Amino acid sequence: MTLTNRPNLPAPDRAALTVLGIESSCDDTAAAVIRHAPPAPAQILSSVVWGQTELHAGFGGVVPEIAARAHAEKLDHAVEAALTQAGVTFTDLDAIAVTAGPGLIGGVLSGVMLARGISAATGLPLLGVNHLAGHALTPRLTDTIAFPYLMLLVSGGHCQFLLVSGADDFTRLGGTIDDAPGEAFDKVAKLLALPQPGGPSVEAAARSGDPKRFTLPRPLMDRPGCDMSFSGLKTAVLRTRDALVAAHGGLRESDRADLCASFQAAVADVLSGKARRALALYMAEHPAQPVFAVAGGVAANATLRGALDHVAQQAGARFLAPPLALCTDNAAMIAWAGLEQIRAGTPAPQDFVARPRWPLDKTAAPLLGAGKKGAKS
Repeated sequence: MTLTNRPNLPAPDRAALTVLGIESSCDDTAAAVIRHAPPAPAQILSSVVWGQTELHAGFGGVVPEIAARAHAEKLDHAVEAALTQAGVTFTDLDAIAVTAGPGLIGGVLSGVMLARGISAATGLPLLGVNHLAGHALTPRLTDTIAFPYLMLLVSGGHCQFLLVSGADDFTRLGGTIDDAPGEAFDKVAKLLALPQPGGPSVEAAARSGDPKRFTLPRPLMDRPGCDMSFSGLKTAVLRTRDALVAAHGGLRESDRADLCASFQAAVADVLSGKARRALALYMAEHPAQPVFAVAGGVAANATLRGALDHVAQQAGARFLAPPLALCTDNAAMIAWAGLEQIRAGTPAPQDFVARPRWPLDKTAAPLLGAGKKGAKS
């Protein structure tokens, strides 16, 4: 899908900007309106997020075709609701920002098609936004911090340490070479017969568990660098579960809770250990007022947040985590990323495509391989 003949974007120094954001990269249909009038902080005038948990509950995960159809049915209503909540109309907007990737291509196309239609009907300029950039720039929406800062982007499909130096300037310091933590949480939940999405289910079960009962691996901690691995940890949970079932004729609730707690502790240790290394690299080059931020759906996990906050305090860095509503997928972050592009004066391409893959650091070697569709991460 290529978009052409877009109107010119507003001037970067415009006193006030109001941007509509549209997000549909996975299973959350979202629209939001952001207003920014420096020197005041940005305002989230509205943020509408409609999940699809019930639609996918019987399948053990997100079904791309079902997700795409749901987006196509609800996106226009989400935009209408966001405009109504914000108390604005299309004539009050300066631009539209839409997730153009990465994500499930059917959902991404649904959002891009709607945004293209609105742009054509209203004459509003259109910005294609990298979904990951939306997460990575969220700390500037919530806390107006300066560049550069260290970001751990940790979600269902991605996990990477990024040096964020500008609205379109990201340097990857390390990332997962296989499963992302959110994916591992989902798979562990499925192994333990817990409902999806797996992250909240595992976290809830872990609250009553003993994190020290089972000795699970901390992959790649014996190797230098900031790369991570979570596939082997997931396999270790599977083997432990099978041993418990064989020993007791089934999985007891106490076993399930202890296994969830032990798994969550292992993830926290890996993220914390690699965060120390990433902070050392970042602070060696940028020692003044260092900031370590975390974003993405897995950042909603209180145990992981606490562990990362502790690491930041030990290193002497400020720790930032967005409000829970801005951790998971939302359109406010997409609107803000588009607004950041405008403020930065980033040249707007005359066309962009909906992309299932779209790495933030365009110079780094792919962590997870690449094919005809491009680098995965």
